[in-house]
Amino acid sequence: MQGTVDGFTYGLVTPVVAYLMASLGGALGLRCTTRSMLVAQSWRPGWLALGAAAIGSGIWTMHFVAMMGFTVEGAPIHYDRPMTFASLGVAIVMVGVGLFIVGYKGAKGAALFTGGTITGLGIASMHYLGMAGMRLNGRFEYNTVTVAVSVVIAMCAATAALWAAGQVRGFLWSVGASLVMGLAVSGMHYTGMAALSVHLHHSGAPVTGESPASLLWPMLVGPLAFLVIAGVVVMFDPMLVMGKPDWTPVEHKPGVPAHPAVHHPPRRRPLRPVRHQGRRTSRTPQNR
Repeated sequence: MQGTVDGFTYGLVTPVVAYLMASLGGALGLRCTTRSMLVAQSWRPGWLALGAAAIGSGIWTMHFVAMMGFTVEGAPIHYDRPMTFASLGVAIVMVGVGLFIVGYKGAKGAALFTGGTITGLGIASMHYLGMAGMRLNGRFEYNTVTVAVSVVIAMCAATAALWAAGQVRGFLWSVGASLVMGLAVSGMHYTGMAALSVHLHHSGAPVTGESPASLLWPMLVGPLAFLVIAGVVVMFDPMLVMGKPDWTPVEHKPGVPAHPAVHHPPRRRPLRPVRHQGRRTSRTPQNR
């Protein structure tokens, strides 16, 4: 039997909050990525890891906030705890791989394409792995073409966002990029949900897993707290807000070719005039 799906049980509340969560995580993650391109090599892994955790937590929080408004008529929905946690881990790891590629190779050319593709696949993997963790008295079916479109949206959005992060044009530039990224991630989510159809079973077999109220709300506290902490770190780093580079030479930054060293000829010390030491003559007239 075909199930009746409603993705907006609470109206526009869940889509708007989900979009804000995706934009917040994207803003923090992109600013951390920008910061990694302005610091010395020893600090770069820490900033990239923080950016990956921020983006991964943001899109994961966005997904499950949106899923709060997802219901199927006549079929209570439960969630598998290990699978739900795994979706968060996959998001952070795959986004981290993409950010590290861009952070060390530069936001251009093959590095940007590879990093954006991996980051986009991480976003899509998080979504569909989270959907695989849902439990109800029925089965899910997906339209292959619509799923492919959602994955392409995720990859294009991630590539564009990483390119914007590599431009290092200040705070407002990254805010705009994060808003676009949040819109694209939300669009990817609801495009993927549009590919979903539910077929309910006639038997009333018990459903395993935990209810959304007992699992998702407590789990959302952790990522939200992390996003707040990451936001505090960004706020108290003036270089992130102003977008000004630090003391790192431009030759040591990713994506910038090193300039050949120019050897200047040594300067010759000027020769001092040689005094001819002769017999000194007195300027005082002598009496003869």
